[in-house]
Amino acid sequence: MDKKYPRIAVGSIFTECNQLGGVPIDLGWFERYELRRGDEILAVDKGVMGGMLELLRRENCTPVPLLFASTSPGGPLTADCYAQLKGELLDRLTAALPVDGVLLPLHGAAAAEGTGDLEGDLIQAVRAIVGAEIPIVATLDLHAHVTAEMVANADALLAWETYPHADAYTTGQRGAQMLVDILAGRCRPAMAMAKVPVITGAIRGSTHGDDPFAQLMRRTKAYEGQPGILSTSLFLVHPYLDQPGMGSGALVITDGDMDRSVAIASQLALDYWARRFELEPQSWTPADAVADGLRVTGGPVLLVETADCCGGGAAGDSIASLAALLRAAPDAASLIPVVDPDAAAACQRAGVGAGVTLQLGHKQDPRWGESLAVTGRVERLSDGRFRYVGGIFEGVEGEMGPSAVLVVGGARILITTFATYDWRDEQFQAVGLDPATAKFIVAKNPMNYRMAYGDFAKAVYILATPGPTPATVRNVRFEKLTRPYFPLDEEIANLEPVILRGTAVG
Repeated sequence: MDKKYPRIAVGSIFTECNQLGGVPIDLGWFERYELRRGDEILAVDKGVMGGMLELLRRENCTPVPLLFASTSPGGPLTADCYAQLKGELLDRLTAALPVDGVLLPLHGAAAAEGTGDLEGDLIQAVRAIVGAEIPIVATLDLHAHVTAEMVANADALLAWETYPHADAYTTGQRGAQMLVDILAGRCRPAMAMAKVPVITGAIRGSTHGDDPFAQLMRRTKAYEGQPGILSTSLFLVHPYLDQPGMGSGALVITDGDMDRSVAIASQLALDYWARRFELEPQSWTPADAVADGLRVTGGPVLLVETADCCGGGAAGDSIASLAALLRAAPDAASLIPVVDPDAAAACQRAGVGAGVTLQLGHKQDPRWGESLAVTGRVERLSDGRFRYVGGIFEGVEGEMGPSAVLVVGGARILITTFATYDWRDEQFQAVGLDPATAKFIVAKNPMNYRMAYGDFAKAVYILATPGPTPATVRNVRFEKLTRPYFPLDEEIANLEPVILRGTAVG
């Protein structure tokens, strides 16, 4: 590298948003997870930001920290929240000029009130400040909605390679290495994204084993071993946005060969279309799942209520599974999480050992059901703090807020004030609940339950319940996403992938 100690600006607004439901994200959400400014960012040593910083230091680059705002998924950011975070990041970037490059660890499926494509808007704004000659590299979740604005204004976009997400740190390193290589003149990225209109949930979206997405990912990543291929990424679009042009597919970056990038990305996207039916899951009603689960010897039996996934932006306040358990298996040892600030506060006031009657659930996002009257005993109280072990929030302190364990028959209900991302079983463990002793566990993440319980669960039932993160979007009526798209349209005549070509030159 000709220039010694190049100055690399690093900053981020990182979350995943749900435009079908959930609770709007305000600044308090980021304050509960991770909101760092300036030199505070330099202490980050985990996750995608940690990987970026480690690589920059190893390559004798000088990180120029801007703003790092990261939180659990929810509804769209409020307009005020996004304006404040974006304004601060851009102000810090302007004050830091000149810089030699910019690194942006982003998600790719964030939205704000009035801004459907948060990441595209942010990258475009950064480009306007640094100019056309300064390289910008961003990393994305493999559930990103990759847009024309992202592709046009970044020199390179690189996605995570694993789901459940276990490679945030190494993806940060890959993104930083790409930027270093661009600055050193070792490559000139030619980037193309090819998309097909496949809008599916993440139930069959693991990158491990024989899931269809895993097979497609291995095919995609195999190209990286070929000369001239700098990076390949596969995307299963976050299906709970509502934006025009959504789709799944592949992004390919070659060393200066746009035609080759387009050809490979197009073929991978067509392969994705060919596997579309395999990505749709089978599901059960809660009543049928509980009845069938009672016939299973031993436990735990998992009831995966994916429609209420906090990790996909839902409120976490559904009691659909709880209601089925109390009706059909009231004495079975069960663990059920519910977000309900009012109920959590009532338990806190009553105290350990007290009997309480509560209207529980469907208060944060009441579009999906009605509260349920329950009477039980407060077994345990907690301040709701826990620490993530692994994953995208590794080492970060999670905050459920004032929480309680309410015992109703055989059910132990973890009632929390705030929604939190489910990685493993940190929330249950934080309040002394042992999943291995349960007959039924209600899990509200479509994938991470495999890590938490996959080694010892006796059966798994994917549930069809109301909520903004359903296992299939077949019954969702989008407003901005227009037909045709799968699964609503199973066949599309003369389908050709939509191609997005990069315009920035490294």
